[in-house]
Amino acid sequence: MLHLSLSSSVLLAATWSLMTTDVSSERVITCVDIQRLSCDSGVISVQNAVYGRTDRQTCSEGRPQQELLNTACSLQGTFDLLRTRCDGKRVCELNTNDVRTSDPCLGTFKYLDTNYTCFPAIHLNICENSEANLHCEDGQVIFVYGADYGRRDRTTCSYRRPESNLQNVLCSSPTKKVAESCNGKSSCRVRAVNSVFGDPCFGIIKYLEVSYTCQYPV
Repeated sequence: MLHLSLSSSVLLAATWSLMTTDVSSERVITCVDIQRLSCDSGVISVQNAVYGRTDRQTCSEGRPQQELLNTACSLQGTFDLLRTRCDGKRVCELNTNDVRTSDPCLGTFKYLDTNYTCFPAIHLNICENSEANLHCEDGQVIFVYGADYGRRDRTTCSYRRPESNLQNVLCSSPTKKVAESCNGKSSCRVRAVNSVFGDPCFGIIKYLEVSYTCQYPV
């Protein structure tokens, strides 16, 4: 894997943390294989993403000159894909092969260039068959920033679970159902079950990852 990262700046059924108000801006350029976005504080908010080539210098080492000439190469839909896959998460990993749905410039060596911020939000992991309460105080209401049902690591909701139930960490199913149920309410109970969110990876213990903020109603 080769990528550049540039920076500007007890078991519980549900684990949560309230993020700080600081917003940091990050940039990750991935030449091959896996791109990893992460926030130490807050959750990911993708600001821009380009798969293609916009200059002759980036990811150019060892490449023949003819593979670097086209600097107006960009695959449509990359930004929307990154937002769907990564917004609202603390950590997001995806293979550049998942992004390369087609070849926008045949013969040109391409890379994935993503800009994102770490957005302050309340973050929860709700283990499968458990429930949690989303809650806002002082007259504020819930705004769900992102929700995903599946598994993206081997440690979350893993207590006393066999290894075979944790192996698939590429199980991701973004959902709008939490937002549809909870947005605009001061309190909302959410249950992480297959009957609500489907089963994106049979035989794997899943969890519902939710990020939300509390806002005053307009």
